[in-house]
Amino acid sequence: MIPRPRLNGGSLLFVLVGMPVITHDPCGQLPADADAAIRQLYCRHAEALHVYVERFCTDGTSADDVVQETFIRAWRHLSKLGADDRPIRPWLFRVARNLLIDADRAARARPVLVQALPDEDAGTDSALLDQVLDRELVCAALQHLSPAHRAVLIEAFYNGGSLAAVARELGIPHGTARSRMHYALQALRQQLHENDAIAC
Repeated sequence: MIPRPRLNGGSLLFVLVGMPVITHDPCGQLPADADAAIRQLYCRHAEALHVYVERFCTDGTSADDVVQETFIRAWRHLSKLGADDRPIRPWLFRVARNLLIDADRAARARPVLVQALPDEDAGTDSALLDQVLDRELVCAALQHLSPAHRAVLIEAFYNGGSLAAVARELGIPHGTARSRMHYALQALRQQLHENDAIAC
């Protein structure tokens, strides 16, 4: 039994193509115009090629890429394909098969990257302490603000209200809420800056 390599850790890549005898495929009869020739090849063979490639790809995008690259290579070799009197479909399938094998080899050659999970115990105490200290600093700074500024900030940031919701909750016009928010944030920054300067 022939071993079957894996493609991107997903579906199996079976490299033997069991194709029926192609009797309706004209040999070497392609239009002289390259664009017309590739359109003709695509119309005749794209669907069957896509069905074949999809069996070995983990997603539809990868299958589309392989089929597209197969037809790009066909376009590059149109002169040989048109001059030869052999059917073109087996050549297309062989190219697609080779592309699948190359993709599989490339996937195996790339190292698998695993994101390191943060150590749950490391830094938990210091992070928790930082959060508590930050909360204390903000609460102390809020106490030094005017009641109107404090109310706007608490409604917006602690209660999660939008500016319109803050205006409704406090019974003030929207423009006033916006203005108070601006000056409240400015005052809070100033207060935190002063506390930071004192701590240094």
